Amino acid sequence: MTARVDHLVTSGTFSLDGGTWDVDNNVWIVGDDTEAIVVDAAHDADAILAALGGRTLRAIVCTHAHNDHIDAAPALAAATGAPVLLHPDDLPLWKQTHPDRAPDGELADGQTITVAGTALTVLHTPGHAPGAVCLHAPELGTVFTGDTLFQGGPGATGRSFSHFPTIVESIRERLLTLPPETVVRTGHGDSTTVGDEALHVQEWLDRGH
Repeated sequence: MTARVDHLVTSGTFSLDGGTWDVDNNVWIVGDDTEAIVVDAAHDADAILAALGGRTLRAIVCTHAHNDHIDAAPALAAATGAPVLLHPDDLPLWKQTHPDRAPDGELADGQTITVAGTALTVLHTPGHAPGAVCLHAPELGTVFTGDTLFQGGPGATGRSFSHFPTIVESIRERLLTLPPETVVRTGHGDSTTVGDEALHVQEWLDRGH
């Protein structure tokens, strides 16, 4: 059976630099009827477990370590035995949320994660966070971008650990080079395509933001 992508929206809060905001997060489950990986275990481990429906969880992949993307990761790992994987450049952010529980493994640029016979390649895309990554699944025609690229432009870079020129370089070099029909599945909000965002990102930059 070919891998499919299941989608769950969970709600909670995002906290950084002394502020807290209510947020809805996209949780992506990639797999078949027997096994899966979770991209960003946000807010509600029980809801994610229910969506897994008894499938073997192979890994919990963190696109970055802002608390709203990792707050449910330890509980989900404890319930399933799956390892939590994070790029090491985001360990300082991770420790703000989980000081007593380290990730189980590291993500590296070019690394391949395979589930249900489908390969997902890790793309290191710093900018929104130092260790931000995207996951490109060419067989599924999709890329999971976390908070690096949204419908309408780059992710936020106004808070600590983020850098606007770096996120622009990441998007231009790592994401806009993917096939234009590639579906962009984001950390928040609606999906888009690489081709659509190639147009939007240039307009966004031309406005001087």
